[in-house]
Amino acid sequence: MSRERTALIAVALVAILGAVWLLVVSPERKQANQLSAQVIAAKSQLASAESKEASARTAQSQYATAYAAVVSLGKAVPASDEVPALIDQLTQASNQKNVDFNSITSGGSGSSGTSASAAAASASSALPFTFAFEGSYFALEHLMRQLADFAKLTPKGTIRVSGRLLTIQSVKLAPSGSLTSPNKLTGTVTATAYTMPATASPTLTSPTGSSSPASSTTSAASSPTAPATVTVNP
Repeated sequence: MSRERTALIAVALVAILGAVWLLVVSPERKQANQLSAQVIAAKSQLASAESKEASARTAQSQYATAYAAVVSLGKAVPASDEVPALIDQLTQASNQKNVDFNSITSGGSGSSGTSASAAAASASSALPFTFAFEGSYFALEHLMRQLADFAKLTPKGTIRVSGRLLTIQSVKLAPSGSLTSPNKLTGTVTATAYTMPATASPTLTSPTGSSSPASSTTSAASSPTAPATVTVNP
């Protein structure tokens, strides 16, 4: 009789344990597995968010440099012809080299220059110009180098801009005919400047929050249709 009672008690305990497992332990274990999967997914999302935040911070730290580079390129290849600004740049350069800048003539036909100028022309509008300078041979030579280096690709692969991108097609030297300065030469330079297509002039937001175009003007690029001469030093 005691054995049967013991067996019944054992069966009852097993049944109770089974019920506890089914009603308490198993649901809790299932919920724990679900929570574990949610934790893993949350950690993955956190890692992704942290990576995006790091990328955003890096981009933010580089934005000022990138903005300055775009504005600098807008100076080299502006949205319009900007002849007054070009005259000012040529005047400053010639004054630095002790050369007289006499005149600038827009229009005419320009020949294709180097591969760099061909690449520029393919993405922009070409503006032919003829410049007239007067000075000594060495002063004119130094000036020509400075004009060619207004927009220059450095050995590090960056672009250094100090003025308009100019492609010099030809330089002709002749005696100036001046009685007071017989050693002076007249240098006639045929060159091409470039303007950016109107569709390629984006409006940027500066690091200070103000909006401005990539170059100093927003008018559409235009090419001179007829020769026009401006005398700088009459």
